[in-house]
Amino acid sequence: MRLAPPLFPYRRPAALDRPGPEAAPLVIVGAGPVGLTLALDLARRGIASVLLDEEDTVSVGSRAICWSKRTLEIYGRLGLGQRFLDKGITWQRGRVFHGEREAYAFDLLPEQGHEYPAFVNLQQYHAEAWLVEACTATGLVDLRWRQRVAALETLPDGVRLRVATPDGEYQMQADWLLACDGAHSTLREGLGLPFLGQIFHDRFLIADVRMRAAFPTERWFWFDPPFHPGQSVLLHKQPDDIWRIDFQLGWDADPEAEKDPARVRARVARMLGPDVPFELDWISVYTFRCRRLERFRHGRVFFLGDAAHQVSPFGARGGNGGVQDADNLGWKLAAVLDGRAPESLLDSYDAERLPAADENILNSSRSTDFITPKNAAARAYRDAILALSATQPLARPLVNSGRLSRPAILTDSPLATGGVATAPAPDAPVLRDGQPDWLLRHIGAAGDGFTLLAFAGPGVPPAAAPPGLTRVVVSQEETPGALFDHAGLATARFAAGPGEAVLLRPDQHIAARFAAPELAAIAAAHAKALGHAP
Repeated sequence: MRLAPPLFPYRRPAALDRPGPEAAPLVIVGAGPVGLTLALDLARRGIASVLLDEEDTVSVGSRAICWSKRTLEIYGRLGLGQRFLDKGITWQRGRVFHGEREAYAFDLLPEQGHEYPAFVNLQQYHAEAWLVEACTATGLVDLRWRQRVAALETLPDGVRLRVATPDGEYQMQADWLLACDGAHSTLREGLGLPFLGQIFHDRFLIADVRMRAAFPTERWFWFDPPFHPGQSVLLHKQPDDIWRIDFQLGWDADPEAEKDPARVRARVARMLGPDVPFELDWISVYTFRCRRLERFRHGRVFFLGDAAHQVSPFGARGGNGGVQDADNLGWKLAAVLDGRAPESLLDSYDAERLPAADENILNSSRSTDFITPKNAAARAYRDAILALSATQPLARPLVNSGRLSRPAILTDSPLATGGVATAPAPDAPVLRDGQPDWLLRHIGAAGDGFTLLAFAGPGVPPAAAPPGLTRVVVSQEETPGALFDHAGLATARFAAGPGEAVLLRPDQHIAARFAAPELAAIAAAHAKALGHAP
């Protein structure tokens, strides 16, 4: 059986024994992956935070399990990437079945030369435990367990909170409040903020099953399988011999009755056959939701993750989208709190993450419509596509069992210069002083986190960087201190030749490109990316 989850200690808050509200510059509510990632990101930038959570342990059940390449790169920057690789199940291939026939197969990362794979499967509780450990080690995250926000009041210069604990209530005055308290956010409810979007009339059963099975390490999805006729099923492998199985139930299913262990065992046994022993590890029932808040910033309050937006789980866009929210907001808050950027920089959180959420919701909604047709005509279309996919390659890309998570590419970010598309920088293998290395390990780690990636080649020196801006040189030949692009992949993926340069933000996103770099132009792009008016 799985080891008992860790219990984190409750500490009586000193504020209970003092008059007046406790002052806290920055408060995060919710110690799930999003809140913990944001706290760790801020701590890595030297920013302290108070993190409140009403529980005292990690999440129950696997929950978010598919961690995308971009999210793994973020955790690599935060010092946890290798743990995900060592413990997680790496996969990049998926198969879709219609009945007993394979309808479609895909490879999510056919090219080589990346430090991280397309996806790693890992139970959410492992990620949370590692994040708690890392946050604690920084000494900058005040983790307060069994402390719940009972009420909040927004102020012109912050937020007043009433916090309930086992020993009573105290008040806290926060300059900034970051709501990472999940799909049932009490902070969102406290501010009376409605969701925009839709709830789909279907339910799915999650069964975490412990077994030793011969299934390959791939994502398998069935439409109308013989063991669950008329519905769909998803199978994923996780560490520790745990397999995640999602059974479509239909809208009329009784959620409580479907969670009965005997009923779940019967479903799993029909799928696996009578000779495969297994144990149930966790059971849950969920409903598709594709919706978001109208805005994520409300004065000094910011919403992230499921507190801000929700999508159906097919496509792994929920947890990954939330971690990427934290990645986007962390460096901006640090720049404002350090006095390096105006408060208006924080408006770009909405400008960049609202389109990203809309992209996730669009893809998730389309997947849900395909998996759960709304009417007979939609079902006939779906079934025709599945039938054609057996012999017609053109039909196979139309098979939609979940368009899997990819980072948003923003073509109109207010922080970009020259109409450049704001997207995560691609990784590439390099050599540094003869030793194998990865390009992204050198981006966003020094100074204020901005990096000028300067490309050099035979007879063409790298561009200079303005004072205070970190420069990383990528060379087509071995040069001391430079990153040697021995395979040519860095040059190809950035489409940048010798003498050119790319400005990268602290979140490793592209901010500007320079075919003929000049110090004044680079400095101006740096200032714009920090929210300073041109």
